[in-house]
Amino acid sequence: MATLRNRQSPTTAEVRQQDRSNSNNNNKDAAIKEKSDPMIYIIFLSLLLDLLAFTIILPLLPSLLEYYRVNDSSGLYASLTTRVRWFQQLLGAPDRYLSVLFGGFLGSMFSFLQFLASPIVGSLSDYYGRKPVLLLCASGISLSYLIWACSSNFALFVLARIVGGISKGNISLCMSVITDVSSVRTRGRGMALVGVAFSIGFILGPMIGAMFAIFSNKTASGGAWFILPSLLALGLAVGDVLLLVFCLRETLPKEKRAREISSALSYGLQLLNVSSIFRFAAIKNVPRKDIQALRTIGLIYFLYLFLYSGLEFTVTFLMYHKFGYTSMDQAKMFLTTGLVMTTLQGSVVRRLPEPKIKGYAIFSLYLIVPAFILVGLAENSRTLYGGMILFAISTAFAVTCLTTLVSKYGNDDQKGSVLGIFRSLGALARGLGPVVGSIAFWCVGSKITYLVGGLLLLYPALALQRARI
Repeated sequence: MATLRNRQSPTTAEVRQQDRSNSNNNNKDAAIKEKSDPMIYIIFLSLLLDLLAFTIILPLLPSLLEYYRVNDSSGLYASLTTRVRWFQQLLGAPDRYLSVLFGGFLGSMFSFLQFLASPIVGSLSDYYGRKPVLLLCASGISLSYLIWACSSNFALFVLARIVGGISKGNISLCMSVITDVSSVRTRGRGMALVGVAFSIGFILGPMIGAMFAIFSNKTASGGAWFILPSLLALGLAVGDVLLLVFCLRETLPKEKRAREISSALSYGLQLLNVSSIFRFAAIKNVPRKDIQALRTIGLIYFLYLFLYSGLEFTVTFLMYHKFGYTSMDQAKMFLTTGLVMTTLQGSVVRRLPEPKIKGYAIFSLYLIVPAFILVGLAENSRTLYGGMILFAISTAFAVTCLTTLVSKYGNDDQKGSVLGIFRSLGALARGLGPVVGSIAFWCVGSKITYLVGGLLLLYPALALQRARI
C-alpha cells in the first residue's frame, strides 16, 4: 500500500518540477499577452504619413501669404487684410507683424475646426467602428491637399484649410485604435509611438518645406510654385489611405460598439456646448470618481496646451525677428528638438511602467517652465537652443503621459468618445492659444510674454501633482 501511495502521490521534487513548468507556461502566456498588437505599428505608419504631409506647409506659410497677397483673384485676401489691419492698428503692432497676425488667425481657424471634429468622429467610430471613420478622415485630408494644389486664389486655399481641419479627427481615432488593442501595461508604449510619429513628422516635414521655401525664393513670384509641395503632401495622404484600406483591421468588435446611432448624434450636439466638454457630460454609466478624474486631467491638459501653444506658435516669429533665422535655420532648430523628442519617446517614454506615468507627467509639466524662461531671456543662439532642448524634453513626455492617463477611463464603447473629447479640448486650446500668445507678443514683447507664460505653466504641474488619479 505504501508503494502504491508513493506511485500515486507526486514526490517533492516532482511537485517543484511541475511548479517550475507551470511558472514557465504562465510567463510565456504573460509574454504573449504583453506583446504589442501589429495594428499599433500600422497606426504609427499612418500617423507618420499624415504628419509628414501636414508639416510640409509650416515653413511655407509666409511665402504662401505673400504669393496670395499679390496673386489673389478672389478678393478674399484684400477683404480679410482690411479687417486684420484694423485689429493690428488697435493693438499698435508694427506693420511687419501684419502677416503674422494673418497667419495666426488661419492657424487658429484650423485648430478650432479640429476642436469641432475630433469628438464627433470619435463618437461615430464608437458606433460604426474605427476603420470606416478613419478612412473617411484620411480621404478628407487627401481632398484638402488636392484643393491646395488647385488653389489658384486665396479662397480655394482657405477652403483647403477648412476641409483639412474638419478631417483632422483622425488623430484621436488613431489613439482609440491603440486603446482598443492595448492592455493597461502596453498602452503607454502605443501612446509613445504616437509621440515618435509626431517627432519624426516635425523633423522631416519642416525640412522638406524649408527646401521648397528656398526654391520658391529662387523662382519667379508669378508661378504657382506651391504645386510641387502640395502634390507631395497629396501623395503622402493617398499613401495613408491605401495603408488603412489594405493593412488596418477593425479593432472595435460589433458587440463592444454603441448600440444606437441616435446616441452618437446626440453626443455630437452636446459637444457644441463647451462647458459639456470640460465636464465630459457625454460619458455616462461610469463611476463618479472616474468622471472627476477625466475632468481634472482634461482641465490640466487644456490649460497646459493653451499656454504651451500660444508660446510655441510665436517661437518661429521670435527666431525670425530677434535672431534673423532663415527658413533653413528654423528647420535646423526643428531638427534638433525633433531628434531629442524622438530619442526619448523611442527609448524611454514607450517603456514607462503604468504606475510611473503620472510622475513623469508631473516632471514634464514642471520642466516646461524653465524652458520658456530661458527662451524669453535668450540673447544668443546658445541660450535659445538650451531653452528649446528643455522644451523638447518636456514635450516628449507631457502629451503622451496625459493621454495615457485619460485613456484608462470609460467603458469599451466609450474610448473613442473619451479620447475624442480629450483631443477636442487640446484643439480648442490650440485654437485660442496662438491668438492670445500673438497679442501678448506684439503688445508687451517677447521677453515678458515668455516669462509670464512660463510662470503660469506652473499651475498645470501643481494641479496634476495634487490630483488623486
